[in-house]
Amino acid sequence: MSGETALYIGGIFNLVFAVFHLSFWRIFNWQKDLKDIRFVNRAIMQILNLSLTFIFFIFSFLSFTHTYDLLITRVGHTILTSISLFWFLRAFMQVVFFGFKNKLSILFFVLFIFGGFIYMYPLIR
Repeated sequence: MSGETALYIGGIFNLVFAVFHLSFWRIFNWQKDLKDIRFVNRAIMQILNLSLTFIFFIFSFLSFTHTYDLLITRVGHTILTSISLFWFLRAFMQVVFFGFKNKLSILFFVLFIFGGFIYMYPLIR
């Protein structure tokens, strides 16, 4: 697999997570469930989710439109390393906060590890 292919896969990967995060209000019934927490915590949760969604769109955009720069420049390698570390950190947090108690948690852990490797791959191949 080429580095270009890895970044294209990474772009799709991040785009899927962006759309997934935009669905949180419906999936997790936030309209109802977030009413039970204080206003400030409710606002923080939604702001953090929308900010994270924006980051996923940025990761995807960079993967699709700046592939060459990501693959050959020092700043590109720094960005790839940062995206890879983001996904590995997210995998670690999955274990800390959700454990391996159910199949869905394990699936997300595997997906996050995949995200880390897909952005590390062009740097080590």
